[in-house]
Amino acid sequence: MSPSRSVLQFALAALAAVVLVGVLAAAVLRHQTRTEAIREAKDVTRLAGRGIAEPALSPGLYTGDPAAQRRVRRALQGAVLREPVVRVKIWTADGRILWSDEPRLIGKRFALGREELEALGAGRTNAEISDLSRPENWFERNYEKLLEVYLPIRGPGGRPLLFESYSRFSSVTQSGRRQAEAMAVPLVGGLVLLWLVTLPLAWRLARRLQQRQLEREALLHRAIDAQDSERRRIAGALHDDVVQDLAGLGFSLSAAAARNDSQDLHEAADQTRQTMRKLRSALVDIYPPSLQRAGLKAAIDDLTAALAAQGTHVEVDVPAATSLPHEREALIFRTVQEGLRNAAKHAEAEHVEVRVAVGRDTATATVSDDGRGFDPEHAGNDGGEETHMGLGLLSDLAEEAGGRLRVRSSPGTGTQLRLEVPVA
Repeated sequence: MSPSRSVLQFALAALAAVVLVGVLAAAVLRHQTRTEAIREAKDVTRLAGRGIAEPALSPGLYTGDPAAQRRVRRALQGAVLREPVVRVKIWTADGRILWSDEPRLIGKRFALGREELEALGAGRTNAEISDLSRPENWFERNYEKLLEVYLPIRGPGGRPLLFESYSRFSSVTQSGRRQAEAMAVPLVGGLVLLWLVTLPLAWRLARRLQQRQLEREALLHRAIDAQDSERRRIAGALHDDVVQDLAGLGFSLSAAAARNDSQDLHEAADQTRQTMRKLRSALVDIYPPSLQRAGLKAAIDDLTAALAAQGTHVEVDVPAATSLPHEREALIFRTVQEGLRNAAKHAEAEHVEVRVAVGRDTATATVSDDGRGFDPEHAGNDGGEETHMGLGLLSDLAEEAGGRLRVRSSPGTGTQLRLEVPVA
């Protein structure tokens, strides 16, 4: 995968993460700013109740004195009774409304709720969404949603009273929204900056990984080239020295057997020729000279000849000419070679099929046997480690060529080795 594509994928993933973090941060920020706005509403109510309303209370308020009520109104009218506050009530501990900006509520008695009683008892400020269905909230039902804040104050004579204000809840949300918007710009800017900073780091990391991959592929090529060179050297040395010596020895033994009419010499000559044929088959397995000279089919025929000599029935279906690049033919040859080697050494197969097909875009090579089979997930056959390493190397080569190598096998069902590789 190219660095540009890797960085693009990383950038998209990082952007998705930034968006997710932004959404979560916005939700947390919205909750925090709403909580802060409610706290501010409590502070304002505390200031209005204890700093403005409490000093304006007089003993006449307990008896409904109009002058005492006007005094409270004058104190609260401009300072407290303005947007977003839409209603103020002052209660006694037994639930009587001493004063309200709604005159029809003055003197009415309603049961205080548990929260109001707890606020009176504990001396703390509470806030909640108003239940507009309650009887004392009859005159507030034309409002959509109200925030109710109440706190205990001291009336004339030290009597405990409850100061209660009703504010439009939309003002709370608007205040929270303004705070959130003020904080959103640096938050989003910081997230975007973090995202932008990670892109050069991702690019360098992708380039480094690509470089490591190229180095690994170069090492693999050098290892394969060195292996081919060593195979060629060994095959050449054996052919020029050992095979020629065996051929000479065979002729000498045959001549000696003819002169002396010795059965032992005849058998020794036959054994020498048989050993020479086995050695030549081994040389083909080590390095197939026919692959470049005569083509893929001839090289595969040389491979299968040794297996057929052991009594295994071998079917070969390989095109006479493939028009494939040499590296593709070499990969196919190695795959067939590995499949036949495993069939000969481990599978104890009676029947082996080798098929090579070249399509418009893909070339396939398949080696199938009816042998013992094995579990590809754990090891090879009896010589498991060698087989596993051979298949692993072939798999790496196939992936490097843009193809793939698949092994299908299980104990008792035979083995199929299948290579699929692009033709170019």
